[in-house]
Amino acid sequence: MNKLATIDYIVFFTYFIIVASYGVWIYRRKTGHDGTLEGDSKDYFLAEGSLTWWAIGSSLIASNISAEQFVGMSGSGFKMGLAIAAYEWMAALTLIVVAVFFIPVYLKNRIATMPQFLSQRYNGTVALIMALFWLALYVVVNLTAILYLGAIAVSSVSGLNLSFCMYMLAGFAVVITLGGMKVIGFTDVIQVFFLILGGLATTYLALNLVSEHYGTTGAFNGFSLLTTQASDHFHMIFNRDNPNYLDLPGLSVLVGGMWIANLNYWGCNQYITQRALGADLPTARGGLLFAAFLKLLMPVIVVLPGIAAYVLYKQDVFGAAEFGSGANLNPDRAYPVLLNILPVGLKGLSFAALTAAVVASLAGKANSIATIFTLDIYHKFFNREASEKRLVATGKIAVVVAMVLGVLIAPNLGIDKKGGFQFIQEYTGFFSPGIFAMFILGFFWKKTTSNAALFATLGGFVLSVFFKFLPRYVDLSGLANFGFAALSQDPADNGAFVIPFMDRMTIVFAICVAVMVLISLVETRRGVTTHGLEIDSSMFRPNRSFVLGASVVVTLVTVLYTVFW
Repeated sequence: MNKLATIDYIVFFTYFIIVASYGVWIYRRKTGHDGTLEGDSKDYFLAEGSLTWWAIGSSLIASNISAEQFVGMSGSGFKMGLAIAAYEWMAALTLIVVAVFFIPVYLKNRIATMPQFLSQRYNGTVALIMALFWLALYVVVNLTAILYLGAIAVSSVSGLNLSFCMYMLAGFAVVITLGGMKVIGFTDVIQVFFLILGGLATTYLALNLVSEHYGTTGAFNGFSLLTTQASDHFHMIFNRDNPNYLDLPGLSVLVGGMWIANLNYWGCNQYITQRALGADLPTARGGLLFAAFLKLLMPVIVVLPGIAAYVLYKQDVFGAAEFGSGANLNPDRAYPVLLNILPVGLKGLSFAALTAAVVASLAGKANSIATIFTLDIYHKFFNREASEKRLVATGKIAVVVAMVLGVLIAPNLGIDKKGGFQFIQEYTGFFSPGIFAMFILGFFWKKTTSNAALFATLGGFVLSVFFKFLPRYVDLSGLANFGFAALSQDPADNGAFVIPFMDRMTIVFAICVAVMVLISLVETRRGVTTHGLEIDSSMFRPNRSFVLGASVVVTLVTVLYTVFW
C-alpha cells in the first residue's frame, strides 16, 4: 500500500526539523554568521579547515550514496545480483589509492577546484573546456538522474505525484546548499547515521520476509535462502554468456574499466574531492579511509534488498502491480516496493533517511556546480574584481539555476528505460577516460604538454562516442570471430557485436595516454615548456594507523571476491 501513516509523517518531519535545526546551528557556530555577514568564498565552497575526518568521510558517503544506489543499484541487484557491488567494493580500494597518491598533490599545490588544477598544470583553455564539460555532465547526467530516481522512490512510497516529488526534493536541496559546504558536511554526519540505520532495517526486514515465505525466520536464514533460490545472483565475475555481461564485462571490473571509472570519480571529481580539499593531509586521509570502510557496508544496504525483491517477485509475493511485467518490468522499483512493507514508524524513518540521502547528494552536487561556475567561469571571465560577498551570492544563484534545469531535463532522458545506475555509469564513461588520462599524466609526468591535455579533453569524448556508435554502422562480427575479446553481442541491438562500455573506457584511455605521450615528446623536443606540479616523495608516505586501516580494507575486499567469485 503506497501510503504513509500519520506516525510516519510525524517521524519524517521530525527528522527533517532536526537536520535543518542542526544545519542552522552549524551555519551560525562554524562561520560566526549573525545573519548579516556572508563570509568568504573559500569558507562557503570548501569549509576550509572546519571538517573533521569523520565529517569528511560521512559527507563523502552521503553525497555518493543517493537515489542511484538506493533505487538504481537495488534495481541492478534485482536484475543482475551481487556483481553490481563491484562499484562499491572496488571504490573502497580506490579511496585508499586516492588518499595516498591524489589528495597529497592537491593539498601540496593548494588546489581548490579541478579546473584550477588544469589551469595551473596546463593552461586556461584546457581548464575552461573541462569546466564546461563538468557543468554539463553534473547537470544533464548526475543531477537529473538523482532527481528522477529519488522522485520515483518518494512517489512510490508516499503515493504523491512524481513531478511534485521532484520539486520537493529540489527545494529541500536548495535550502541545504545555500548554507555552504560547512552545513552540508556536518549535516551529512546525521544523515549517514540514519541512512545506514534505516538501510540496515530495510535489509533485515526484506531478508526476514524471504525467510518467512519459506517457512523459517531470521535474516541469516533469509540470506541463506537467497544464495540458493537465486544462486545466479551471487557471482561477482560474469562469464561472456551472462545476459548482463555488457554492463559488467568479466575481469574488466578488476583490471580494466572499473578502475578508470572509480579513479576518475573519486580522484578527479570536484563533487567528491571538494570534501577533502579544505583539510590538512592526515585529516583528509582519515576521512577517505573512513569512507572506504563505509563503502564495504553499502552492498548490504542497497544490493541485498534488490536480490530479496527478485526472489519474492519470482515467488509471486510481488507481481506486475509493483514491478510491471514483460517489456515494462522495472527493476528500479525494488527498493521503493520494499519500503512499503516496513512497519509504521520505521517506514517513516527509512523513508526520511532515503529522502535525506537524495537531498544530501543533490546538495553536494549543486555545491560543486556552484563552485566550478563561480570560481572558474564567473570570477575569471565575467567579473575579476568581484567581492567575496558577490562570489557567494553568484554561487547561490548558480545552485538555483542548476536545480531548475535538472527538474526540467530529468523527465525527458529515459532514465527509467536504461536503469538508473547504469545510465549514470555509461554516460559518465564518455568523459572518464580522457579526463583520467589528463589528470594521471599531469600528476606524475612533468613532460605532459597542454596540447596533449587538450587532445585528451576533446579526443577522449569523441573516441568514446565513436566506439559507442561504431557497431551501428560497421559489422564487427569478423573481429569477434577473430577473438577480439572486447566485443560482445547485444540482444537489445539485434544481436550486433558491441563494445561493453567498461571495455570501451579501457580502450579510449589507452589511446589517450599513447597519443598524449606522443604529442608531449614531439613538443618538448621542439622546446615547448611545461608547468609541472610541486611533488616530493614524502607526500606519499601515510602514517601507521592509515596503513593498518588500509590493510584491513584490502583484506576484506580480497575475502569477499574469493567467496563470491
